[in-house]
Amino acid sequence: MNETIEKYESNVRSYCRKWPATFATSKGPFMYDEEGTRYIDFFDGAGTLNFGHNNPTIKQAVIDYLMGDGIVHALDMTTSAKAAFIETLQTRILQPRGLDYKVAFPGPTGTNANELALKFARKATGRTEVWALMGAFHGMTLGALSLTSDTYSREGAGMPLVGARHMPAPYTLPGLDALAFMEAVLADDHAGASKPAAIVVETTQAEGGIQVLPTEFLKGLRELCTKHDIVMIVDDIQVGCWRTGTFFSFERADIKPDIVTMSKSLGGIGTPFAITLVSPKFDVLGPGEHNGTFRGNQLGMVAAKAAIDYALDTDFVPELQAKAELMKELVQSVAAKHGVEARGIGMIWALELGDGKLVLDTIHKCFDHGLVCEACGRGDSALKLMPALITPDDVLREGMGIIDEVLTEVL
Repeated sequence: MNETIEKYESNVRSYCRKWPATFATSKGPFMYDEEGTRYIDFFDGAGTLNFGHNNPTIKQAVIDYLMGDGIVHALDMTTSAKAAFIETLQTRILQPRGLDYKVAFPGPTGTNANELALKFARKATGRTEVWALMGAFHGMTLGALSLTSDTYSREGAGMPLVGARHMPAPYTLPGLDALAFMEAVLADDHAGASKPAAIVVETTQAEGGIQVLPTEFLKGLRELCTKHDIVMIVDDIQVGCWRTGTFFSFERADIKPDIVTMSKSLGGIGTPFAITLVSPKFDVLGPGEHNGTFRGNQLGMVAAKAAIDYALDTDFVPELQAKAELMKELVQSVAAKHGVEARGIGMIWALELGDGKLVLDTIHKCFDHGLVCEACGRGDSALKLMPALITPDDVLREGMGIIDEVLTEVL
């Protein structure tokens, strides 16, 4: 199988280069290759499998829908699956949090959710420039890629990326007040910048190195956007869906963004699905101004509804809080033992090793010991740890034990 991949798949493939196995099955926090070798998954489909591989409750909902000949493809037609998802999202997630959003269905990817968010903001304000933060990752299509800050991803565009400007993140320079800097740019007619239509932010930058943005910064950013009539967009594609401990990552700051983008674990068991939540006053696009053949992924809607019900009708939420505390304790203990920095929140953490080659070596040796994990941050200098949110405590300890053992070897 690997020979077939090597011979016929494009060189653009990436993740498979880190983990030289042909995976065949998966369940809960585990993946298995064709020989039956078990791997603990601390990669989690880049945040797509928060409820574990093949979560039985969510999977059964999809199976029942298929066996009942539920409509699978419907573009944006009205369907029972869509109505059920929207009703569940509104009554179980949005309304209890005092959030008033319309639900827009872009193509079933995170980058497409961000493209739609940009259209909403630009058309609503009549402005074109959009601000993002240094360290941001918002997708690989041209609009979203213009907001993404890492050089390697941007160079893949093969053309100039326009319409975006990057502002310092709170951690960018010691002593720099990032909010004050933005205020100064907005006030200075010689700053060389236009008033933006929107500011796009990840409350925790994942690919940027698991940089948890301070609560006070997020509050201040909300105030700045309100003061200057700028649309605040929160990209919750990777750190939403309970990853940081709450359904939306911005809940800890007690703010209400104007637009929120979601994908990845929204689809429950890996079904492609994305939404763009938009405040009614910014819901300004006409019919078909954002379009796509697969924007009505019915299986994604079924799985997403089942995932919300699963989280709220079981012990998932209280157990998540306990797991987050255990994860913090385990990661910080390993960090202290090896003299490296730990950063994180909820169930997303990083160990800063300061050297991309060292991190890659660690990833390969972890894989040899039965653990799948990934890199993030500047120069891929941090080890990214993102287990499924349903991972049993003993498996969390086993996974962190492997990392401890490997770091003892490589450091």
